[in-house]
Amino acid sequence: MPNTESFEALLSTMKQAAAALRDAEVPFLLGGGLACWARGGPRTEHDVDFFIRPEHADAALQALSRAGMSVERPPEQWLVKAWDGEILVDVIYEPAGRVVDDAMIARADHLDVHAVGMLVASLEDVIATKLMSIGEQNLDFGSPLETARALREQIDWDEVRAWTAGSPYARAFFVLLEGLDIVPPGHASPNGAAASTSTAERMPTSRPSSTTGSRRT
Repeated sequence: MPNTESFEALLSTMKQAAAALRDAEVPFLLGGGLACWARGGPRTEHDVDFFIRPEHADAALQALSRAGMSVERPPEQWLVKAWDGEILVDVIYEPAGRVVDDAMIARADHLDVHAVGMLVASLEDVIATKLMSIGEQNLDFGSPLETARALREQIDWDEVRAWTAGSPYARAFFVLLEGLDIVPPGHASPNGAAASTSTAERMPTSRPSSTTGSRRT
């Protein structure tokens, strides 16, 4: 667990970056570990993640630069980065091969996060992007497992199963969840209902995953 001082610094960076994006009229969602923490999940020791539409990447980078952050456009074609001192802000527009679109934004919740109102990505989107980023070079179930334990009753697991069905690592994760009695086998909605036949129709837009590199969200 991160110490209080470092976590407060992370929250301060989140508020500064969110204000910069809002002032620049760049629509965004809070993602990653802070999106889980905002709903009662564990504190995160990682960076600040925001989701934006692909067409807003340049505007987001300019806004964060004007806010005094050091900005970077890495060779990966799915995010841009900014640094507030030693704290990294990832601004992601294609999380784990998917695309941030109107549907993802519509699934978000407006929450007060450390006394600042903002749209926060749905837990299903956050978990799905975490699972789809797992691969041979990034075989770590620690973060999604911690989130699953803490927030299991808030997550529509049937949707997450459907969205991640193409990943053998995600399927292995569900075997782990079932073995730990975190979710029942193949039947994991918060209300206990069976998977909806329309789940596939609600699956988020995706693009083929890159064969090089790994993604952490």
